Amino acid sequence: MSLQQINGIVFKQMVINGANNLANHSKYVDQLNVFPVPDGDTGTNMSMTMTAGAKELLALNEASVGKVAKVLSRGLLMGARGNSGVILSQLFRGFATGLEGKDEANIEEVAMALESGVKTAYKAVMKPIEGTILTVARESAEAAVANYETVETMEALYQLVVDEMQASLNRTPELLPVLKEVGVVDSGGQGLLYIIEGFLKALKGETIALEEQTTTQEAAQTALSSEEVEFGYCTEFIIRLEEGRRPFKEDVFRGRLEKLGNSIVVVQDEDIVKVHVHTLTPGDALNLAQKHGEFVKLKIENMTEQHNEIIGQNAPVAKAEKAEYGIISVVAGEGVKQLFEEQGCHYVIEGGQTMNPSTEDFLTAIKELNAKNIIILPNNSNIIMAANQAKDVTEDANVVVVPSKTIPQGYTALMMFNENAPIEDNEEEMTAAIKEVKSGQVTYAVRDTQMNGVDIKQNDFIGILDKDIVISVPERFESACALADKMIDEDSEIVTILYGEGVDEDEADELAEYIENKYDDVEVTIFNGQQPVYSYIISVE
Repeated sequence: MSLQQINGIVFKQMVINGANNLANHSKYVDQLNVFPVPDGDTGTNMSMTMTAGAKELLALNEASVGKVAKVLSRGLLMGARGNSGVILSQLFRGFATGLEGKDEANIEEVAMALESGVKTAYKAVMKPIEGTILTVARESAEAAVANYETVETMEALYQLVVDEMQASLNRTPELLPVLKEVGVVDSGGQGLLYIIEGFLKALKGETIALEEQTTTQEAAQTALSSEEVEFGYCTEFIIRLEEGRRPFKEDVFRGRLEKLGNSIVVVQDEDIVKVHVHTLTPGDALNLAQKHGEFVKLKIENMTEQHNEIIGQNAPVAKAEKAEYGIISVVAGEGVKQLFEEQGCHYVIEGGQTMNPSTEDFLTAIKELNAKNIIILPNNSNIIMAANQAKDVTEDANVVVVPSKTIPQGYTALMMFNENAPIEDNEEEMTAAIKEVKSGQVTYAVRDTQMNGVDIKQNDFIGILDKDIVISVPERFESACALADKMIDEDSEIVTILYGEGVDEDEADELAEYIENKYDDVEVTIFNGQQPVYSYIISVE
């Protein structure tokens, strides 16, 4: 197609192509994970994020590119998983901002929107690192802005962007030494390239189908998405504001809705207002809205019946008063889950390195807890951004994200929680606690490589101390003992061992005995964590 501009219909096909292209290559992107461990998930996270956005467009019959981009942005925001998924959602959020109010976008406007996306993404990352998806996005957007006047078609613009993305991706190992050491390019940048290559093919008139082997994966992803369950009625409507009615002010209207329910979304576009609210009294919400205008669309669903069907019992009609605190933790493994719940965690999202929860998963947990103050323990560095994104869009609770990067950090922080203290004090104490614990993990290598001077062979058992691989040997028990030796020093007092899938209690007892015999002043506790991927998770305090 020789287009000088794109509308919403064209952009929708570009997005679907991009999502399918990434899904078809997501396993390859996963394999670009720098660490040679069986938990590379960048491709999966980006694909699930992009698929969530694309699904929002499937039933959308809209010709305005600005409106399609806005719907995509919202879908990506709610479906964002992992750091790469959050950054991807921010790239398209800024892109949508750049196209706001446009029915069609020309070559210059698309180039400027790409630049807007980069600026938004950089703002979302506290400490941007070059040699990542951010660099690939930035350098390709800069090329688009600098050269858009030299191209005559949208296809040519995106060909320019794809070419610069590929060149930028090839340079990532020079910017990020760890990529060069391992011999790979940045996985997030590669995922973004697959998306934009899909865009380009759509502009060329090519359709990318979702390959058969990804169907099962997509179904599993859909099954893992938390379904929103609340008591009362899901009430959605669109009103057209009319002169002579009560003047409409978005913040005032939202405040009045908050007295009637929660899960509130109010979006105004000139004289049209779209509203979503969960309430026990939908009639009151409708009466409130009708003071400002007339209904264009209206839908009310009884979610109490949904809830009763799911839990198999009659639910109360009224919701309980808000609790003072709710604590959310992300963990993998039935034993680890039980450990966190026994320590006082109110809501466990099952996930971790191989399955990062989405922003929407956190929002669902926040709503179900129905608490004034929410504390989130991500327990994984790749989940912190999605947790913070959920915090930013939550309006009816005070949310704090304690930046725990490991299970030991999260558990130690949880032990410091004081239900009688203000949330500011809890945040301070729990955040300080995670700095006092050492975290170790034992898993197996998926390929030969070298990192930090450690020679790693495929199927070796590797010991990871905090974020560095410090040991690689053929035997699992030997790796666990060597890792413990590197973690324990003269100041260590408590060692906690969580043994995972594939490890029996006798071997875990043997590891505990090894530590107790070698270190007289150390107290050792073992638990059957049943966690996947990691044979052992070791905490030293």
